[in-house]
Amino acid sequence: MPELPDAAFLTIPPDWVCEVLSPSTQQLDRSKKLPIYRREQVAHVWLVDPSAKTLEVLRLDGDSYRLIVTYADDERCRAEPFDAIELELGALWQR
Repeated sequence: MPELPDAAFLTIPPDWVCEVLSPSTQQLDRSKKLPIYRREQVAHVWLVDPSAKTLEVLRLDGDSYRLIVTYADDERCRAEPFDAIELELGALWQR
């Protein structure tokens, strides 16, 4: 988006969404939000689960999301669509 619109909300869907899962919201994130993201053609979704210490990378493939890869624990990864940079997952789990 070259410029932020002068409006209270955006009408253009994002290219990427990251959901941080919790036991109380995980079902909502997977069963309600993913279909909305699919409808709006969000190309990539990350599901970060701090309890399981995982990052699931999903890519829109036609009418559904396809799980591309799951990273876990302290792995270093290059997760699309940001695969140009290396992420250190262990930093996410530190308290």
